[in-house]
Amino acid sequence: MSTIVEKFHDIPTTCISDTMEGLNNLDPTIKPLKESYKFSGRALTVKMPVGDNLAVLKAIGEAKPGDVLVIDAKGDQYRAVAGDFILGMAQTLGVSALVVDGVIRDISGTKALDFPVFCKGTTVAASGKAGVGEINVPISCGGTSVFPGDIIVGDADGVVVIPQQSEEEILQASLDKLKKDEEREANISGKPEALRQYIDSMLSRTSSK
Repeated sequence: MSTIVEKFHDIPTTCISDTMEGLNNLDPTIKPLKESYKFSGRALTVKMPVGDNLAVLKAIGEAKPGDVLVIDAKGDQYRAVAGDFILGMAQTLGVSALVVDGVIRDISGTKALDFPVFCKGTTVAASGKAGVGEINVPISCGGTSVFPGDIIVGDADGVVVIPQQSEEEILQASLDKLKKDEEREANISGKPEALRQYIDSMLSRTSSK
């Protein structure tokens, strides 16, 4: 039987976001390095100061297979939180994805890993390793609160956070929304008259508010 994390994997982030009224989306500048990247997993959170990534290494060492590293790097875009070597270690140890409110480096080598990385871009400068930082604590990443164990889902459109305390309800609501979207597509796509009726119904609904 599929786990709840696996069930979220096949639901578009846009659909999940809609069920949460868009309240738990990461900043839209945090994007996948490749549009084909898609993942779901539970958050292993990292809080790091600008330019010091030792906590990222600690998190990789303690991660369980399937975990998603979610890193609060304060939005810094000068120093990379990781390059292809560190990201390769994360992939080898079973981390399912890395999401960072910051940047990475070694872009060519990182893309060659085919490992889901969601970030604000790339840079040249490396981080230091002074040893400051925390893991598995509540963080803010991309303007959104993330707690250890929250379900994180990412695809070409971005990243959403599903709070643990309401994950069952959000899953069911997302599945219902996806079913309705698919039925709407089947009923009106490529059918001019059905499309006009749909547009009219949307306009009348808006004007009645």
